[in-house]
Amino acid sequence: MASAPSLPPQWDAAGYAANSTVQLDSARTLISRLALLGDETVLDLGCGDGKVSAELAQAVPRGKVLGVDISVEMIAFANRHHGSPPPGNLRFQIGDAGSIGRLAPPATFDLIFSNAALHWVKDHPAVLAGAAQLLRPGGRLAISCGGWGNAHAVYLAMRPIMRSPAYRSYFRQMATPYFFYPLENYNHWLPAAGFRVNRLEMIPHDVTYAGAAGLAMWLRMTWLPFTQRVPAPLREDFIQGVTQQYLASHPPTDDGLVPVRLVRLELEATRL
Repeated sequence: MASAPSLPPQWDAAGYAANSTVQLDSARTLISRLALLGDETVLDLGCGDGKVSAELAQAVPRGKVLGVDISVEMIAFANRHHGSPPPGNLRFQIGDAGSIGRLAPPATFDLIFSNAALHWVKDHPAVLAGAAQLLRPGGRLAISCGGWGNAHAVYLAMRPIMRSPAYRSYFRQMATPYFFYPLENYNHWLPAAGFRVNRLEMIPHDVTYAGAAGLAMWLRMTWLPFTQRVPAPLREDFIQGVTQQYLASHPPTDDGLVPVRLVRLELEATRL
């Protein structure tokens, strides 16, 4: 049996929107640190379902927000549910963070914001170089994404299921789908791209999911590079296998919550 091809994830945008409170909480924390004046022009890079872009638009009523995502499904959902809310300063477009420099003319933005997105992109130095190109001098970059060691226990639980006879043929020659970089890389990359580092942290972030069903829903909605390699008729069994493998070493608490250790790389930087 041939291995499954590496195709772009096909997002269930509505499902993601309903099951992404962890990502939303992270975004709100990052936004709260920015002390926005209200007239900034903002690029939300990897905007997903658009709800964070909408909150940014409310925070800059005299400014503008452009939400960009590579997923057709996500941008369609964002346009249906968040396009041009009052005060009418928000729009969305399909675009690739890996080619950020092509998204707008140089020196367009006061702020480039990205939450829970850049760990899907391999070439972070290219993203930073493109961000410097699109920012005005003195413009700011604010990023939160998965960092080194993020959700490692989940991957360890997934690995034996991937290697089991029922599924191993689907994972042969699978390329790395996520890119969780350490701080040392960013300590070099940011100055090289023309940024002054204001804050750069690796933050352990413990989250919980409501029992086996909650954990399985998270896997179903966000671990698409793995789950979508498995044919649809077998996919749910694969997800349940990973769920049970994880629970064997990380059982629910007394109140039924399943703990997961995430790691966020967060940064704030200024374009010189």
